[in-house]
Amino acid sequence: MTERLQTPRPVQAVFFDIGETLINEGEIYGRWADWLGVPRHTFLTKLGAVLATGGTHMDVFEYFRPGFDLAEEQRGRLEAGVPNGFGPDDLYPDARACLSGLRGQGLYVGIAGNQPVEAAEQMAALGLDADVVGISDVWGVQKPSHEFFERCAQIAEVLPDRVLYVGDRIDNDVRPALAFGMQAAFLRRGPWGHIQQDPEALRGCLFVLDDLAALPKLVADHNAT
Repeated sequence: MTERLQTPRPVQAVFFDIGETLINEGEIYGRWADWLGVPRHTFLTKLGAVLATGGTHMDVFEYFRPGFDLAEEQRGRLEAGVPNGFGPDDLYPDARACLSGLRGQGLYVGIAGNQPVEAAEQMAALGLDADVVGISDVWGVQKPSHEFFERCAQIAEVLPDRVLYVGDRIDNDVRPALAFGMQAAFLRRGPWGHIQQDPEALRGCLFVLDDLAALPKLVADHNAT
């Protein structure tokens, strides 16, 4: 199901979040559960419960391993031959065609999300059709900061209200993008996409989506009007 909500100014640039927007993190969290020695369904159930009360995935790691040190655990996984990260198998099947469809319209297409430095190389290896890939730990700014969204608009060289930011989180994607003066599309998938609720924020979105397949046509139709 796709909802068309409002009709502001035309879109000249589209930026995409990474986790649960382009990349399916289900297997990523599954591998963390394996590493921590926790059944996957138990880990994911706890993740949902924590997110529903305003917590983060780091709180889940701490719950199952008190004193959890992310950098130390990542080093341990690397040494054990099970490094953290993502690859081609984790890419959502609608992502590649969506990006190409938007670039085919002559739009500036960017990928920008909160990710570690290593994600830059992992994204590059996917060979996605995008003008730029922005990684928070490379940029030195993270969502939901104003500076993160400002960086996107500056790189695309368009006014903020001509940028559409697409993401699965209301707190990190929709609200801050709208607050900066961008347009926003909310993607209902992944844990955050189904747990977080804010009808007022969604009313401010240009689109509310259940997948990315329809987005190129929605943007084209919007710009045509």
